This record gives sequence, structure tokens and C-alpha cells, in this order.
Amino acid sequence: MSKLKNTSQRRAMRNRSKLARVATERPRLSVFRSSKHIYAQVIDDRRGVTLAAASTLDEKFGKKAGADTASAGEVGKLVAARAKEAGITDVVFDRGGYIYHGRVKALAEGAREGGLNF
Repeated sequence: MSKLKNTSQRRAMRNRSKLARVATERPRLSVFRSSKHIYAQVIDDRRGVTLAAASTLDEKFGKKAGADTASAGEVGKLVAARAKEAGITDVVFDRGGYIYHGRVKALAEGAREGGLNF
């Protein structure tokens, strides 16, 4: 196994183990980042359902959104608005093993601006 793959797996497992201790009462805001898009969803792990979701593939963005920090910030604001509609204000941020930098950080800051607490 390459060192890079091993490092990313260790980072993801460390993040998940910390979340398992904290995320029992609050839903988690999970982030997935691809090379072209970014996705966010608020998940209730006890029931196993997605409560709110947003991505750069949403109709609101059209074809103009892509893999940049501005779009990630807008996705954060959109998922926060949808979570507030569902009655959720407190979440646990699940960065999914990604480093808290760039698009992941922009999404988190957008969600905070939108009214989510984490």
C-alpha cells in the first residue's frame, strides 16, 4: 500500500472515530469532494436518513458552478437553509478525511453563515 493511501485512510479513520463519540445526539454534516463538484448532506445516523442535501449539481447552480471555493461556499449556505427548513440548527461537521482547507473550509464557513452551529 502506498504511503499516500495509508495516510489518507488513517486521517479518515481518525476523523470517524472522533465523530462516533460526538455525533450521537446531533446529525452530521457530511462533505464529499470530487474533482469537479462538492456535495454536502445532513444525516441522522440513528435513523439512517438524509435530512437535507445540496451540491453544485443542483438546479439552482445550473452549469456555471464547479470546483471552486465560491461554489463550495454557496453549497454550504444552501445546505444550511435546507437544514433550517427541516428544523436543524446544531450539527457535527464530518469532513470525511479531507483536510480542512480550500473548498471544504469554504463549505463549512458558508454553512456557518447560513445559520448552522458546529
